Amino acid sequence: MSAMERNRLKNFPVNFLAVLLGLMGYSLALQKAEHVLGLPVSVYSPFLYFTMTFFLVFLVTYIAKCFKYPQEIKKEFNHPVKINFYPILAKLFLILGIIYFPLNVQLSKSFWMIGALLQFLSSVIILSIWIRHTKFEIHHLNPAWFIPIVGNVLVPIAGAQHGFMEISWFFFSIGIVMWITLFTIVFNRIIFHNPIPDRLIPTFFILFAPPAIAFIAYVNLSGSIDAFAKILYYISFFLLIIVFSQLKLYSKIKFYISWWAYTFPTVAFTVASMLMFHQTGLLFFQILSFVMMLILSIIMIYVTYRTIRAIRNVEICIEE
Repeated sequence: MSAMERNRLKNFPVNFLAVLLGLMGYSLALQKAEHVLGLPVSVYSPFLYFTMTFFLVFLVTYIAKCFKYPQEIKKEFNHPVKINFYPILAKLFLILGIIYFPLNVQLSKSFWMIGALLQFLSSVIILSIWIRHTKFEIHHLNPAWFIPIVGNVLVPIAGAQHGFMEISWFFFSIGIVMWITLFTIVFNRIIFHNPIPDRLIPTFFILFAPPAIAFIAYVNLSGSIDAFAKILYYISFFLLIIVFSQLKLYSKIKFYISWWAYTFPTVAFTVASMLMFHQTGLLFFQILSFVMMLILSIIMIYVTYRTIRAIRNVEICIEE
C-alpha cells in the first residue's frame, strides 16, 4: 500500500454513510415509483444490487480503518458533527427491511430487526453523550443532529407491516417527540446565532425529512390518512418549499460530501407524496410525485457526478 493510499484510508470518513443512505433511499424511491406511478421499466433491482455492493465495500474499508487507525475512529466518534453519521448504519438496514418486504418477508424481517436494534442502541448511546457532554457548543448544532434520534420514526414503516405494532409505536413516540424538541433548538440556532458553515449548508434539506418519514410511518401504523397525518405531510411540504427557495445559497458553496444531504430528504418527501397519491387518488399528488421523482433523479445524477469528480481530483479522503 502506497503512502497516498494509506493516507486516504486514514482519512476515509464515516460521512460516506450519507452516500449510502442516498443510494439506498433512491432504490426505495424507484421501487415505489414502479409500483405506485407505474413506471414502465424496472430499474430499482440492478440499482439496489449496486448499492448493496457499495455497502459491502464501505464496511470492509471502514473495518480496515478501525484496525489500522483506531485513533482516527475515536476522533470521529468524539467529533460533535461526525458522531451523528454513525446511526445511518441502522437506517440502511431499516430501508432494506422496507424494500425487501414485498420480495422476501423473512429477509425483510431480519433486516428490520438488525436496524431496529442498532437504532435503539445508537439513540441511547448518543443521547447519553449529549446529556453528559463537556465539549458541545451552540455552533456545533445543525440539522444533522436529527439523524441519531429522530431516525426512530423510520422503524415503524416496516415494523407495522411485520405486525410489531407496540414496538413500532414505541419508536415512533421517541422520534416524533425528539423531532419537535430538536426542531425548536435547531431553528433557534439558525435564526439567532452565527450562520451555519458552508460545509453544513446542505444539511438544511434534513429539516423536511423527519415529518415526511413520520407521515409514512404514521399511515402504516394507523392504516389511513387522518388530520394528524395531513399535518405531518403538509409541514414537510412547507419546509421543502422554504429549503428549495434558498437555491442561490446552495449554488455558492463548493462540493463537499455533505452534498449527499440533498438526496435522502428528497427521497423521503417523494415517497410520502406517492403514498398521498396512493391513498387519496388525487391528480395533484400524482403530478407532484412525478415532478419530485424527476427532481430527485436530477439531484442523484449531479451529486454522483460531483462525487466521482472529487474522488478523481483527490478532494475526498484528505486531511481536513
